[in-house]
Amino acid sequence: MSELRRRGAGGDHETANLIDKDVDGEDRFAELDLRTDSDIPEVVPPTDRTPEIFKKALSGLSSRWKNWWIRGILTLAMITVFSLVIYMGSFMLMLLVMSIQVKCFHEIITIGYRVYRSYELPWFRTLSWYFLLCVNYFFYGETVADYFATFVQRREQLQFLIRYHRFISFTLYLAGFCLFVLSLVKRHYRLQFYMFAWTHVTLLIIVTQSHLVIQNLFEGMIWFLVPISSVVCNDIAAYIFGFFFGRTPLIKLSPKKTWEGFIGGFFSTVVFGFLAATLLAQYQYFVCPVEYNSETNRFVTECEPSELFQLQKYSIPPLLQVVLGRETVNLCPFQMHSIALSTFASLIGPFGGFFASGFKRAFKIKDFADTIPGHGGIMDRCDCQYLMSTFVHVYITSFIRGPNPSKLLQQLLVLQPEQQLNVYKTLKTHLIEKGILQPSLRG
Repeated sequence: MSELRRRGAGGDHETANLIDKDVDGEDRFAELDLRTDSDIPEVVPPTDRTPEIFKKALSGLSSRWKNWWIRGILTLAMITVFSLVIYMGSFMLMLLVMSIQVKCFHEIITIGYRVYRSYELPWFRTLSWYFLLCVNYFFYGETVADYFATFVQRREQLQFLIRYHRFISFTLYLAGFCLFVLSLVKRHYRLQFYMFAWTHVTLLIIVTQSHLVIQNLFEGMIWFLVPISSVVCNDIAAYIFGFFFGRTPLIKLSPKKTWEGFIGGFFSTVVFGFLAATLLAQYQYFVCPVEYNSETNRFVTECEPSELFQLQKYSIPPLLQVVLGRETVNLCPFQMHSIALSTFASLIGPFGGFFASGFKRAFKIKDFADTIPGHGGIMDRCDCQYLMSTFVHVYITSFIRGPNPSKLLQQLLVLQPEQQLNVYKTLKTHLIEKGILQPSLRG
């Protein structure tokens, strides 16, 4: 670098100036973050919350097998609770998603609070939770406007909130932004901006994804259950195959992950997704869009199943005809879509887990929390789900969703009578021009 300086000084003064700027810029950037990996403090190790009854029953086993049994038993317990929530209906599933969102946000914010020694930061925790409320108010207010239009129409207070929803959301966020600026303290500037960014990235990852989960649920419970259960199946199958057959490391971020587990999880998940789709597609409860009935004040899942869930005849490729001994097969289209969903869950979904592993390694922690013995925190169990929910939402909007008559009707009912009459006249004229309706005879 000094040689370049001399050359620049001797000839091209502009080059020398640029080099000086680069060097100064490097110095400034180096000063922006004085922390190194060795400076990041060790977070307090999570406590062992394993019930005493498990410790006594498994005391004679090695730590490897002890962890196997603890994970297995609690996995079955979580699946049982989840099945019970499904039985209780879509509203309880929405509450479950919201609860998981809040807990995941708490776990990530707590890590930042501890790692960056944010104990003395003014208003940090208060503002973090305030921003969480603001973002949730924005997203779920949009959901209320879309899916509860008839309910809102009957209540004037809600009409005001829905009409000015985005302005109110922006005003609330702006208040939090101003409070953050007012809370800046000279000796904590850098750390406060660290945590401001930490909070917003967490909101981007957690809240937006949970909002998409609920959007998928409104399309039909099957769009919620098949993707989520496929990720769970992949996680379990990969763990089992890796536990018994794993020999070849898959990725450095997760040393325990193996190619054997990854491949075994892939095939198991695709088969599981297809079978789950075959079973769930037979019931209206799972395939019908979730709609709010303003008369009964309940969510209903009753409809005539769309063609997506009705059996159709498909031709089998010639090569498979020899193996299967038949030329056609009867399947519902959703079974084919389930293969795409389960393939994503098994091939791309794990990268959410790898991302989380890299995050934990960066801050020298084993798990996000110690909520579930043998599993870690809630975020440890949901790290792959958020990628999955985004994919499902994009998949539905790109390949599945068409015009929704019931949703359009709800929006029409919110209009003023004069506007509804104009829509009626325009639609009537259009249908007459297409020959669907006959012109009315006037005497």
